[in-house]
Amino acid sequence: MNKDPQTFLINNQFYDSKVVGKYCEARNADLAYTAYKRAWGSCDEELIEVTNKNYLYRLQARYLVERQSPELWGMVLGQDNEHKPQVIEQVVAIALPESKNPDEVSCAVTAFMEADMPSELIELLEKIVLHNSDFSENKDLQNLLILTAIKADRTRVMDYINRLDNFDGGELAEIALDDKYQLYEEALAIYKKCGDNEKAADVLINKISNSQAALEFAEKINTPEVWSKVGIAQLDEGLVVEAIDSFCKAGDASQYMRVITAAEGQDNYKELVKFLRMGREHIKESMIDGELIFALAKTNQLTDLEDFINGSNQANIQQVGDRCYDERLYEAAKILYTSIGNNQMLASTLVFLREFQQALDAAKKANIPKVWKEVAFACVRASEFRLASIAGLKIIMQPDHLQNLVDHYEKYGCYKELINLLESGLGNEGAHQGLFTMLGVLYAKYQPERLMDHLKTYAEKINTTQLIRVCQRYLMWEECVFLQAHYKEYDNSVLTMMEHSPSCWRHDVFVQNILKVTNHDLYYKAMIFYLEEEPMLLNDLLKLLSMKIDLPKAVKVMQKAGHLSLITPFLKSVQMQNVSAVNEALNEIYVENEDHESLKASVEEYDNFESLSLAQRLESHELLDFRRIAAIIYRKNEKWDKSIEISKKDELWKDAIETVSESNHIELAEALLRYFMETGERELFASMLYTCYSLIKPDVAMEIAWRFGLQEYVMPYFVQFMKDLSG
Repeated sequence: MNKDPQTFLINNQFYDSKVVGKYCEARNADLAYTAYKRAWGSCDEELIEVTNKNYLYRLQARYLVERQSPELWGMVLGQDNEHKPQVIEQVVAIALPESKNPDEVSCAVTAFMEADMPSELIELLEKIVLHNSDFSENKDLQNLLILTAIKADRTRVMDYINRLDNFDGGELAEIALDDKYQLYEEALAIYKKCGDNEKAADVLINKISNSQAALEFAEKINTPEVWSKVGIAQLDEGLVVEAIDSFCKAGDASQYMRVITAAEGQDNYKELVKFLRMGREHIKESMIDGELIFALAKTNQLTDLEDFINGSNQANIQQVGDRCYDERLYEAAKILYTSIGNNQMLASTLVFLREFQQALDAAKKANIPKVWKEVAFACVRASEFRLASIAGLKIIMQPDHLQNLVDHYEKYGCYKELINLLESGLGNEGAHQGLFTMLGVLYAKYQPERLMDHLKTYAEKINTTQLIRVCQRYLMWEECVFLQAHYKEYDNSVLTMMEHSPSCWRHDVFVQNILKVTNHDLYYKAMIFYLEEEPMLLNDLLKLLSMKIDLPKAVKVMQKAGHLSLITPFLKSVQMQNVSAVNEALNEIYVENEDHESLKASVEEYDNFESLSLAQRLESHELLDFRRIAAIIYRKNEKWDKSIEISKKDELWKDAIETVSESNHIELAEALLRYFMETGERELFASMLYTCYSLIKPDVAMEIAWRFGLQEYVMPYFVQFMKDLSG
């Protein structure tokens, strides 16, 4: 043992390492280490124990590195090993830097990782990567160093990125960008070092949120991809002008929809033109061409716009034209509509440009009512009535659009021009009922003196009911009556004349209509109307209605009005019908007028009346002629006694004798005969013998003659009697 023991222990293979090592522990710890090391695994615990006990940490560190045993590393790096810091120090400072074996380094690093010792691992890797040229370019170790620093000591990451060159930049940058670490500047440095400019720009824009730095980076790098990223970021921030500049430098039109929306929102059409011109060079899209046209219109670059649409393009000209029209870019819209021959919209556009003649020409080509109407309306507003009438003639032939035209003319107070327009259309082949009717309405409103002639001329071509309502609204009652009669509304026409007689009643018209009414109550209303307003014509009216009216009702109406005598001529004309009410009415009138002759003729010729009541009324009349009529009435009703009594009272002997003769009653004849003798009326005795010959008995006549000495008066009677007897 005293002669080169190290060499002996190393080279001699014929001893038990555990026994020899145990023996050497008490004498020389280095020799014990050598003996245990020779066992290469079977005496690991003893080796660790002896090196710890004797503070041989450097030897232990070298053995751990060379041994490459994960289990042994785990034991040494365990939490219960109080010698672990000293061992780690020697591993980091001496053992690993001395190693040239990659496997040894890998095993050691793995052990440190599994022991979850990031700080120690960083120190270890720095020694290996930064101070050991053999492993300084090892990609895995560089990756591990940076990754460990990211997780354990972020302050070192940037230094490592700057000092190292052989690492997986993309993967490490993604880890650095993780929300858990947020090492945006470090990730940016990685991407810059790796030359991944697009991702570097993404970090500046999306993580660091420094658009100015991103812009400076883009200017430095000057690649289309970076400029595109910057442009999108600027667009997100609302920096439309700057974004367009960036996209143009990038030659990137992929974001054209967003750019268009943003530029239009900020009214940056001048810059938008620049962008869209660039975009057309890279993308063939209808929307780009259309938006370019609109942008040119908004910036009033009409010459460029016209050149553009005359060239090859994919724009929807109609759509863009409508948009310009809606935005009141009428000059641009005019160019666009002209290019596609849309005369309908062209006419409308020219109207707003006050180019009325050209608008009229376009309307002729379009020949659509809507266009004609728009042109006409505009011409009216501009007091271009000649042009308005040309367009208006087309409209008035369309019933559905006539009212709109009329309303527009009236809105501006141009009723004279409107009437002239409608009058000029009457002779056209397409003139319709609405046209004639509307002209009538306008006459009623503005030129009422012309309405009646119009109605009479075109009575068959107008809407009568509509014009009736118009006439009523404007109090044109004469015309209203005419229309009602024409429309066979005779009842209404009669009512109108009665309600508005000062302005529309005429006797001849009234009579013509009253004869055709269906409501017979109007006859009696007409009687009252004439009684109040035209009493001298009442009989003429009634004579015309004599075959239609109810005579008793007519009499009752006049009686109620208290003017029955006014219709005496009419009543006389219809008395031949022998109607009770008429007879009684006339009789009443005769009595009141003391016209006994007419009354007598009436009661004798017409018997349909309340005769007894009239007789009772007349028998006490102060005039003899009326009392005589009462006797006649009683006689006609076979009231012989009453009739004779009245005649006797008024000494109307002839009437009394005629009554007895007509009664054919022998008793009445004898009684009247005796009455005459008692009163000394001898001549009446003779008259009665003659008149009532058949009713007087011979013995009675003889008796009376003998008693009163009237033989000479009775002789003719007996002569006749004897003749009849012998015959």
